[in-house]
Amino acid sequence: MRTKTVFITGSSRGIGRACALRFAAAGYHVFINCKKSIKDLKITENKITQNGGSCTSLTGDVANPDDVRRIFHEIERICSGLNDGDKHLDVLVNNAGVAYIGLLTDMSDADWDHILSANLSSAFYCCRAAIPAMVSAKEGKIINISSMWGTGGASCEAAYSAAKSGLHGLTKALGKELAPSNIQVNAIACGVIDTAMNNQLTETEKKELEYEIPAGRFATPKEVAELVFDLSQKHTYLTSQIIGFDGGFL
Repeated sequence: MRTKTVFITGSSRGIGRACALRFAAAGYHVFINCKKSIKDLKITENKITQNGGSCTSLTGDVANPDDVRRIFHEIERICSGLNDGDKHLDVLVNNAGVAYIGLLTDMSDADWDHILSANLSSAFYCCRAAIPAMVSAKEGKIINISSMWGTGGASCEAAYSAAKSGLHGLTKALGKELAPSNIQVNAIACGVIDTAMNNQLTETEKKELEYEIPAGRFATPKEVAELVFDLSQKHTYLTSQIIGFDGGFL
């Protein structure tokens, strides 16, 4: 029986870790990744293996094309060993990303480049590396974890909003490009998720933000992971879509 595989970028905690645990529970061999949070990635790995799952930790900066080439060389080697020479990933989840809150005029050139590379270029590099084997196999799912600010824009998060908007454009275009090869590309435009990215908010700010969300609460990483997993299992006619997951915020 073929072993299904998934690569989840930025899976040391939050949404990425929740996705890794969900796929591992379904019997996937999970490739997990982080740039610097090695201890947190080890926790993700331990949680998977303690529950009987299998995974491979691949550290590296997915915003660096050389790191991505190295990571995918290892992914294809392991996939080939698991599945008699079949080296394609079943699922790629582009989750890695960073936030920046502040006035656009206060951003340095380096800040701008970092936000774009971490949130947009990383997805491009990983897609470029994963696609050839998926095309050869005539199957695959690419799921980009985005933000509602890529759709609506956020004050004091102009660079982040621009990067996520670019990710939406990449998703729409790439989905059309890969549809003839039976590869679906979709993005989830997340609203406010209860992750470390929102730790800068005070309790008062959190309560005020919850009041603005029609659903009346933040979503959990597990809820995002369930949607990611659902998209990976079916819906072969669904591609090039930006799926809002924001509790009715936008």
